[in-house]
Amino acid sequence: MQKQMKRFYLSQLIGRRIRDSEGEKVGTVKDIAILWDGNIPKITGIRYSKDLDKLISADKVAIWDKNGVTLSQTGGVLNPTNIRPKELYVGKWLLDKQIIDLKGSKLVRVNDILLSCTGSDAFIVAADIGLRGLLRRIGLEFLSKRLENHYILWQSITPTDSRTGSLQLDVDKEELNKLHPADIADFVEEMDYNSQAAFVRSLDAEQAADALAEMEIDTQVGIISQLTGEHASDLLEELPPDEAADILSEMPEEKSAELLQLMEDEEADEVKKLMQYEGDTAGGLMTTEYIDMPVSLTVEQAIERLRELAPEAETIYYLYIVDEADKLLGVLSLRELIISGPNNTLGNLMHTKLITVHYEDGHRKIAERMQKYSLLALPVVDEHGMMLGIITVDDVLDILMPERSTEDAWAIYLNKHAGRNGGSK
Repeated sequence: MQKQMKRFYLSQLIGRRIRDSEGEKVGTVKDIAILWDGNIPKITGIRYSKDLDKLISADKVAIWDKNGVTLSQTGGVLNPTNIRPKELYVGKWLLDKQIIDLKGSKLVRVNDILLSCTGSDAFIVAADIGLRGLLRRIGLEFLSKRLENHYILWQSITPTDSRTGSLQLDVDKEELNKLHPADIADFVEEMDYNSQAAFVRSLDAEQAADALAEMEIDTQVGIISQLTGEHASDLLEELPPDEAADILSEMPEEKSAELLQLMEDEEADEVKKLMQYEGDTAGGLMTTEYIDMPVSLTVEQAIERLRELAPEAETIYYLYIVDEADKLLGVLSLRELIISGPNNTLGNLMHTKLITVHYEDGHRKIAERMQKYSLLALPVVDEHGMMLGIITVDDVLDILMPERSTEDAWAIYLNKHAGRNGGSK
């Protein structure tokens, strides 16, 4: 005879009676333990007392039901067992934790847990992330009869390594790679403080850096502070130097110095230079990841060199032409380079009437010049005209268009001004 399958929710089970085989109450369900080892997460025990280490083994359960649990033994000594290292208490460590819903590209909360039992065996089926699950928890499910249930099945879920951690999606790397860094940043910023660093640790270095660059400075500092020195320094090396400098400038001097010491010398030197500038100046806003080339190069040579340098540059909309001493001589847009004859030299093509800002100039002057001349990037120079870095439009969008979201403002600005000469008139 086939055993009947029953389904119910954790919220319906918590607080229910534990009865012996004769129907006598021997305790109350305070939580349930599961073994999560890559297979279907099976319920392995019941916590019935204040002692977190003690539970009634599921082997002693005859019947699981939303109205309570019936044991296969009579009353008396329960002979509790100790919770094992790979076991988790579902209510304590999984309920109310946050997970990522990839289909909806949003962070959601586990409002309830769907359970299934066949005879004396019980398992976790899914995480309930819907409003109906939340209303069920507070005894108001009758208000949500017309609402659909929203589940994430157990196959997509895994707990973190720590039993005190939160629930995560066991996300295929290919699926995660499809997400925009800004979406990942949104997920992380909605997570609780401890979960943020844990999630960033699960990403590869490049993806973590791209996402980190999209976050608010407070979140960036919090995450870097929680990582090991080696991991934090590796991540800082992946960031644009200006982003790394901003983060380190907000950290305690001792911690900042420690991380700089762990970074590769070349990357650390770039970051140290940027940290010398005041945050509200052009020097504080600029990045040193731009592409400069000598005046004597031909278009063909420049394109070949561009292929080599582009992956490390903040933007490739413009090429900056400099002499041997790094003095800025002219600027050339990528469009102008591509449509020019292969034997033309950069010196013949470049624009020499330059629009620049001094490294001590403030936000207002930067925003005014970028807007007036419709620039996507603005060169930063010293008093001798030496090229120090560039300021990209996304760094000043909040100043130019404060009423719009950064993403919307960037799209509008890019569509309107793409192809203009960077830093030239």
